[in-house]
Amino acid sequence: MVHKITLIPGDGTGPELTAAVRRVIEATGVKIDWEIMDAGVDVMEKYGTPLPDAVLESIRRNKVALKGPITTPIGTGFRSVNVALRHALNLYACVRPCKTYPGVRSRYQDIDVVMVRENSEDLYAGVEFDLNSPEAGQIIGMAKGKIREDSAISIKSLSITGCRRIVEYAFCYAVQNNRKKVTAVAKANIMKFTDGLFYRIAREVAKEYEGKIAYEEVLVDAMCMQLVQRPEAFDVMVMPNLYGDILSDLCAGLVGGLGVAPGANIGDGVALFEPTHGSAPKYKGLNKVNPTAIILSGMLMLRYIGENQAADRLEKAVAAVIAENKNVTYDMKADRTDPSAVGTKEMADAIIAKLK
Repeated sequence: MVHKITLIPGDGTGPELTAAVRRVIEATGVKIDWEIMDAGVDVMEKYGTPLPDAVLESIRRNKVALKGPITTPIGTGFRSVNVALRHALNLYACVRPCKTYPGVRSRYQDIDVVMVRENSEDLYAGVEFDLNSPEAGQIIGMAKGKIREDSAISIKSLSITGCRRIVEYAFCYAVQNNRKKVTAVAKANIMKFTDGLFYRIAREVAKEYEGKIAYEEVLVDAMCMQLVQRPEAFDVMVMPNLYGDILSDLCAGLVGGLGVAPGANIGDGVALFEPTHGSAPKYKGLNKVNPTAIILSGMLMLRYIGENQAADRLEKAVAAVIAENKNVTYDMKADRTDPSAVGTKEMADAIIAKLK
């Protein structure tokens, strides 16, 4: 069977990373017909947007996409292409497994947790009003002294629909992947209406899985501490958008950093796979960045399309190369100046060799 999949190289180091993952996936023997689509800062001048309509049309048509990192300007310019893709395609579940592989530099061992982050609402819906805008002024007036007059405003909203489908996804994931527990993370002691709604819906869903999957609730600040102290206590964690963004980076740090952290964005019948890290434009064209995260994202993609044996072989190949600590990039060496470190292409070559 040949799988038609959209491939988005991205910008910065994205093109060299996607070149690496493409070669590795093809080396598993899975037949892929790649439809390459350009997006990011490099196409702004040509299309007038970092996200041309043709990219969305391709993903909707093929139902599956693999994407390299894309640059997001901080504090100015267009909103994140990554966020725009998730909203346009209704990719409401962000799934980020965080797993330690022997050989990765980390203070921890035997971590295997999965972050399930709601992707479509919360503060990331992008409903904001600038300083001195009429809308901000109206909200400040409604707040009756609780908000300073010189404030910009962001709106946090959680819906029954959004809460229910992400929690249901987390429990279904737990059942399908032989997980034992789901932990809901929020800050309902302070945000009693929004995060309170999240917990209320989570409890309703949890009742449907009593006797199958354990359920608990941990406040987000306590979760930060507990993940550092005893990450082995957690299994599948589900949370609203902002907390998921922050905690997934924390968990990536526990297992060795963003360079080994894959990601998946799942909707109803559509999925996009991408590494958790950014585009690192200062390393563009230097054949230096770690390809592990995007290769493991490709592994998640293989599982999604039903190529489980190929996915298992690929994960074992990645784990073997990391464990040997020979053909790995500089960031995976004990000494980051180690001259024996290899480049992006060479690490992909080593993984391919393990697949043969």
